[in-house]
Amino acid sequence: MSSQVRLRLLPSDICLYDEPIQVKMSHLRSRQVVTIKASSTDEKGVLFSSSATYRADGNGDIDLVRDASLSGSYVGVEPMGLLRTLKPNTLNTLFMKEKALEPHMVKFSVHDEEQDQILAEVTNERLLMADGVSRVSVKEGSFHGVLFTPPGTGPFPAVLDLSTIMSERRAALLANKGFVVLTLPVFQEKLGNLKMLHLDPFEEAIIFLLQQPKVGSKRIGIIARSKAADVALSLAAFVPGVEAVVWINGCSANTAFPLFYKKRQILPALKVDTKKFIPTQSGAVIAKYAMDDPLKEENRATVIPIEQANTNFLFVASEDDLNWDCNIYKMEMEERLKRHGKKNFESMCYPRAGHMLEPPYTPFCPSSVNMFVKMQIMWGGEPRAHAAAEVHLWKKIQEFLRSHVSCDPVQLTDLN
Repeated sequence: MSSQVRLRLLPSDICLYDEPIQVKMSHLRSRQVVTIKASSTDEKGVLFSSSATYRADGNGDIDLVRDASLSGSYVGVEPMGLLRTLKPNTLNTLFMKEKALEPHMVKFSVHDEEQDQILAEVTNERLLMADGVSRVSVKEGSFHGVLFTPPGTGPFPAVLDLSTIMSERRAALLANKGFVVLTLPVFQEKLGNLKMLHLDPFEEAIIFLLQQPKVGSKRIGIIARSKAADVALSLAAFVPGVEAVVWINGCSANTAFPLFYKKRQILPALKVDTKKFIPTQSGAVIAKYAMDDPLKEENRATVIPIEQANTNFLFVASEDDLNWDCNIYKMEMEERLKRHGKKNFESMCYPRAGHMLEPPYTPFCPSSVNMFVKMQIMWGGEPRAHAAAEVHLWKKIQEFLRSHVSCDPVQLTDLN
């Protein structure tokens, strides 16, 4: 490596996962063209990488906040482009970073391709947990999950984070913002053994969460995406204690499995017709139009009666979601609530975003395995617009939860 060239990450090499960094180079030759590379290995051992070519200014400096990429994984000015465009070395692979105790490590390097030389290297350590946030594995009654609690005495608002598979990432990041967060997988047992889904374990989780000593809210907020989002709606409709729901790219009906509560079925399942899948050249399929129509007479019993919920809703829909037509489901719910004289909802719509809306600066995933149909599914989204939607939505989620999941007295703390 060159002893002269300097590669810096500002304000620090260590930051939180959802924080942007400024990548700067200095002591290059005037107008020198270099390639900047980023690489990271996920929890499954899959290597993700990206690169972009830049030209230094007359002083030999490059600043990714100011300067445009000439070619590579992206073109133009995009300060966090190297993280957004990290791609796996295998097709149809989702970036796995779900364990909160382990940081997301990204190696940056500057290359002189003509000389086949590495000029400088630095590693960005992206933490999922801020200083003082506690993480405790929980197994109580019929549920298991992980509880994240901010430092300080509180009181703090309580949030239940539901995910299709166990994931700690979003929950830990919300705890950094001053929420007590319990994250649960929707499926508490192996999917292959599952014939039905019960709301009772989630009710137990809500009671457990509200009993935490630092929790000051009388009711909880729930955040969920995809299948987990319809579970969140059902909790709001049938189970007491739900103050607010952030529904992200879900369905307005109960999907996949019949839903039970207190030993009786409350909703049948809306099904998918795999014959309506559209194949693509990548080997993944488009499933957007394969779900049965919940508004057809034979399927109306699957629709979740959110109009009976005393809950505030934030409906978030990506128009380019190729997993299913979540925007249609969002509009149906809006119209239904209006017909019942309800004004307890807000809506966000992202025109060129796809299904997999994650916390900011997560590598974009165009396709991966759908656990329900066990096939490679296209998730949709134009990568740059999708990344911008994630940044915008992350702020909106925090504002919504702070606004509606209140404490008495109010003391909402952002650890940043």
